Amino acid sequence: DSPEPPNSISAMYPLPPQWRCYMSPQGRRYYVNTTNNETTWERPSSTPGTPKMSLRHKNSLPAGTAIYLSPSELSISSTSSSFVINCVTFPSLACMPEQQLLKPNEWSYCDYFWTDKKDPQGNGCITGFEVLLQKQLKGKQMQKEMAEFIRERIKIEEEYAKNLSKLSQIPLASQEEGTLGEAWAQLKKSLADEAEVHLKFSSKLQSEVEKPFLTFRENFKKDMKRFDHHIADLRKQLVGRYAAVEKARKALADRQKELELKTQQLEIKLSNKIEEDIKKARRKSTQAGDDLMRCVDLYNQSQSKWFEEMVTTSLELERLELERVEMIRQHLCQYTTLRHETDMFNQSTMEPVDQLLQCVDPAKDRELWVRENKTGEIRPVDIEI
Repeated sequence: DSPEPPNSISAMYPLPPQWRCYMSPQGRRYYVNTTNNETTWERPSSTPGTPKMSLRHKNSLPAGTAIYLSPSELSISSTSSSFVINCVTFPSLACMPEQQLLKPNEWSYCDYFWTDKKDPQGNGCITGFEVLLQKQLKGKQMQKEMAEFIRERIKIEEEYAKNLSKLSQIPLASQEEGTLGEAWAQLKKSLADEAEVHLKFSSKLQSEVEKPFLTFRENFKKDMKRFDHHIADLRKQLVGRYAAVEKARKALADRQKELELKTQQLEIKLSNKIEEDIKKARRKSTQAGDDLMRCVDLYNQSQSKWFEEMVTTSLELERLELERVEMIRQHLCQYTTLRHETDMFNQSTMEPVDQLLQCVDPAKDRELWVRENKTGEIRPVDIEI
C-alpha cells in the first residue's frame, strides 16, 4: 500500500491531523487513524468530532448531481465522501474530480451508463444497462426492417423482369424488314436480355444483402437476455447486501446507544452489576461493529463484481454495435455495387441496338426490298401504229 499522492482535493479538504490516506493494491483509497489504527473507506471529516450521518432525502445530494427518479422510487443515503442511489455507491462532489473516464474522448458505453433513469413510458425506472440493451434491440429491429425493404426491392425487380420478358415475346411489328427490321428485332431481344439482368440482380440482392441481414446473429435476442439476466442478478445481489449493511448499521447504532445508556447509569450509581452489563454491552457493540464491517466487505465485493461485469459487458455491447453498423454498411455498399453493375449490363444490352440503329439505311432497305419483291424492271412503252 502507498500513501495518497498530493492533489487539489487533499488541499481543499484536508484530513484531520490523526488520519492518513493510503492506496490499496486495487487502486482504491482508504483511511487510517494513526491514533487507534481504525480504518475506513470513507474520507473522514476535516472537522474532528463531526458525526457521520446517513440520510434518506433527495436534498442530501451534492448540488449539481443529476437524479432522474422520483423520491418514491429513489433510495439515497449520503456521507461526506459518497452517496448511494438505488443501492449503488457513488463519490461525492468533492471526490468526483479524482475519477477519470475509463476511455477518455471516446464516448464509450462503459463511461456513461452507471446511474438509473426514469422510465419515459412508465412510473418506474430503468438501469443504465437496460438503456444499452434497448439500443441493441432497436438496432436489431432496424436491421430486420432493412431486410424487409430489400425484400420489397427484390419483388419489384422480379416483377419488372417478368414483364420485360413477356413484352419481348409479343410479336408486334415482327414483319418489319431490312436494317430497320434488324434493329427492331434486336431491341426486342434486348428486353429479354435486360429481364435476365434484373433477375440476376434480384437473386444477388437476396443472397448478398437480404440474407446476411436476416441471418446476422440469429441468436441475438437470446444473447441479450443472457447479458440482461447476468447483470440483473448481480444488481439484485448488490441490493440484498446493501440492505444487510443498513440492517447492520442500525444494529450497531442500537448497541452503541445501549452501551451509552449503561455508561450513564454507571455514572449515576456504581455497582458490579452495571459494570458487568457494560462489559456485555461493549462486547455486543464490538460484535455489531464487526458484523457491519463484514457486511460492508460483502457489499463492496458485490459492487466490485457488478462494476467489472458492467464494464466488460458494456464494452462487448459496444463492440457488437460497431460490428452491426459495419456489417450493414458493407452490405449496403454491395447493394450500390450491384445496382451499378445492373446499369452497366443494361447499357451493354442496348449497345447492339444502338449500333444497328446507326446502321439503318433507308436506301439499302429499299434496294433489298426491291430485289426480293420486284415484279419486273421492263417499263411499258407507247403503242406504235
